[in-house]
Amino acid sequence: MALTRGSDSVPALAPHMLVTRWQREYAMRLFATDLLGVTIAVLGSQWVRFGGRGAALDTYGAGERDFAVTYTAVSIALIVAWMLALKLLATRDPRIVGSGSLEYKRIADASFRTFGLLAIIAFLTQSAIGRGYLLIAFPIGLVLLLFGRWVWRQWLNRQRERGAFSHRALLVGERTKAEHVALQMARHAEVGISIIGAVTDHGSVDRDLGDGIPVVGALADVLAAIEETGVDTIVYTGSDEVDPQQLRELGWELEERSVSLIVAPALTDVAGPRLHARPVAGLPLIHVEYPSFDGGKATTKRAFDVIGSLVLIVLFAPIMLAVAAAVKATSTGAVFYSQERIGLRGEPFRMLKFRSMVSGADDQLKSLLDAQGTSDRPLFKVNDDPRITSVGRFIRRYSLDELPQFFNVLRGDMSLVGPRPQRPAEVALYEDYAHRRLFMKPGITGLWQVSGRSDLAWDDAIRLDLYYVENWSMMADLVILWRTVRAVVEPTGAV
Repeated sequence: MALTRGSDSVPALAPHMLVTRWQREYAMRLFATDLLGVTIAVLGSQWVRFGGRGAALDTYGAGERDFAVTYTAVSIALIVAWMLALKLLATRDPRIVGSGSLEYKRIADASFRTFGLLAIIAFLTQSAIGRGYLLIAFPIGLVLLLFGRWVWRQWLNRQRERGAFSHRALLVGERTKAEHVALQMARHAEVGISIIGAVTDHGSVDRDLGDGIPVVGALADVLAAIEETGVDTIVYTGSDEVDPQQLRELGWELEERSVSLIVAPALTDVAGPRLHARPVAGLPLIHVEYPSFDGGKATTKRAFDVIGSLVLIVLFAPIMLAVAAAVKATSTGAVFYSQERIGLRGEPFRMLKFRSMVSGADDQLKSLLDAQGTSDRPLFKVNDDPRITSVGRFIRRYSLDELPQFFNVLRGDMSLVGPRPQRPAEVALYEDYAHRRLFMKPGITGLWQVSGRSDLAWDDAIRLDLYYVENWSMMADLVILWRTVRAVVEPTGAV
């Protein structure tokens, strides 16, 4: 891999300058929204707590001084400190905004630190800051900050789907590794990296990398390819033909051209919290934590399931009674449908649903699957299923047939969020790696369901379930539950 200049001319910096411009503009929008949210929360809290009067802060020895600290001064100082904390904790860093949970975590961290510092200062100065003032300002401010970022994230994602506000990137590395990275990035336009070409080990320009990504040259042509394509980012996917010294020299060349370098390790579907970079002897090592399914995390998830299912059973009791009456009145057979599914670590259990099909529907399944040629695939789905009743079609559309599964959760067979519970015959068709999805209890909803409902192919469904199992967190469960509510309100198919 030759990394000589080949020319004394340095490429124009237009791509880099363009990226810097939109990053700066987006950061200013976030700053304005953050300032608005913090100001509304702090000054609004002051107004609610003290009204229009200029209340003074109760401090030790205040009566002996010629001046008093007012809450207006405290509010201004709190706004400045809050905004400074958001800046210092890099909540508007271009590398984290727009995707993932790190942006939200840093906002929460900055907010907790700001109010923690305020409490320490109040203690040291023996100032009695009104608890009502703080109890209003903190949660409202945090909610407004997170909501503002969420709104801007939706806008940014729409722009990136059109190809704007994104990095133009060139893949560099062995063809198979580059294809893998290209496939993963194509699934997540929200990360803001648009792959426009590839430089591979053999440089077979007559064959695209996949999904319309052209191969523009061999590894020896990487610098010329950068000039030709005008990219602002290089994604190095790895190659045995590139030794450490050559990669280092490539970094120097990219630095001169203001082109960013991203090294993509051969890791797939591993979330950020499990990755920890640790430089050792000049080597950027990545420590990967194994997922944990027991201990305190399991206890927290179970407690959340028990409390959540009890609340939801009470909340949806009138709806469940109405659905039961409609099922009984419109077709013959039992109100509830019980079917064997495979649960935690391969243990079978009986999953409850409201009956949405005609009686004896299971006896017709094999013939229907044979007719459409899908009896050998793990997802036993029948297109335009003739067994579904009119009421069944309605309750499936709005996932009302799933409501009895709250009792499965309460009993401990299922979780509110988890991999999709499947039939024994479907599990029998698993490849070895797919059995890892049985390491957690199946869920009423999950990443699989909210990412495509019933329209996903099996490979995509198993990939999402495995991603959930490998990267589970309570925050992820809360996000999936929220996305489930949105999917039910705007249904596109049965879960």
